[in-house]
Amino acid sequence: MKTDLGKFDNSWYHPGRPALVRALWYLTNALFFINPLFPFSGFKVFLLRLFGAKIGRHAVIKPGINIKYPWRLRAGDHCWIGEKVWIDNLADVEIGDHVCISQGAYLLTGNHDYKKPAFDLITGPIMLEDGVWIGAGSIVCPGVACRSHAVLCAGSVATKSLNAFGVYQGNPAVKVRERTIANRKS
Repeated sequence: MKTDLGKFDNSWYHPGRPALVRALWYLTNALFFINPLFPFSGFKVFLLRLFGAKIGRHAVIKPGINIKYPWRLRAGDHCWIGEKVWIDNLADVEIGDHVCISQGAYLLTGNHDYKKPAFDLITGPIMLEDGVWIGAGSIVCPGVACRSHAVLCAGSVATKSLNAFGVYQGNPAVKVRERTIANRKS
């Protein structure tokens, strides 16, 4: 058997909104999100909510980010989405409270089944629980859950779920230590 991309068929996949809404989002995303010259986080939160995203209080959204489908995005309170983050959410992405997604990180909910001749599309949701830190330039793959306060170090690739308070590094990411958070002195 050989790969036959002529037989690729993802007609089963439904992005969740009609073509006109997707086209309007594409334009909005290009003008206000991907565009590095538009730094106004509050207006971006407004636009995301307008297109169906559930965004908590005090979210910080930096310039140059790319979001595939805002109606498949939920983000909690005090979350930070850094410069040039790509949320490629063909499936749902859920971001908890106090989550930091550092610059250049990639949340990837879709992939292809290389074992199938037609290279079938496969999707899986991503969940980042409260307190998670996704390091700069790292990748979170489809179906991965990063449990409470887990850390994915810069440049690492999470192909499997990360345990709570674990620090993960590498490609594929493996646990290298426990995360301890010091008590704050006043």
